[in-house]
Amino acid sequence: MTQARTEIRLAGSGGQGLITAGIILAEAAIYDRKNVVQSQSYGPEARGGASKAEIIISDGPIYYPKATWVNILLAMSQKACDQYLYDLTMDGTFIADTTYVTQVPTSRAITIPISARTREKFGKELFSNIVALGVLVGTTGIVSKKAIKAAVMARVPKGTEKINEEALDFGFTLAAEAKKSKTEAEEITADD
Repeated sequence: MTQARTEIRLAGSGGQGLITAGIILAEAAIYDRKNVVQSQSYGPEARGGASKAEIIISDGPIYYPKATWVNILLAMSQKACDQYLYDLTMDGTFIADTTYVTQVPTSRAITIPISARTREKFGKELFSNIVALGVLVGTTGIVSKKAIKAAVMARVPKGTEKINEEALDFGFTLAAEAKKSKTEAEEITADD
């Protein structure tokens, strides 16, 4: 019997909160009673350098703690897209924040201007990482919405729970809009 193993990479620039997002996603997997390993790396710059978090979620034991062929990739910078897209499996899910990923090299990508939409909704991009988690979970279902919500609430600073919950819900909304747009586009293509 093979065990389901899903490798996820969240990549972008330092300061976007992707390390925190990776920790939250890993904790959500624990709430869902999955085995999980989370690792991270970032460049020497405090802000603006490369940043990535990797999460491996499995129903069974995890024998190798590093991502090799990624099943889900979230790219929140052009550099991250260019560097990591080719590690994505053929049937993998690619989510691009088109605020900063201006050249998406595949039509299979889920393209959402996550940071721009966050700025419009909340007045700043500070919550883009939480919105991105909502998009990722809403699109892939890799963890339950209940688990991701609990993990966000447990991890965010006291006094910011309400706005972070709104940011997560906004991400779910963006994911639903992207799914609807994709379905409509597929229907139009099928009619031609």
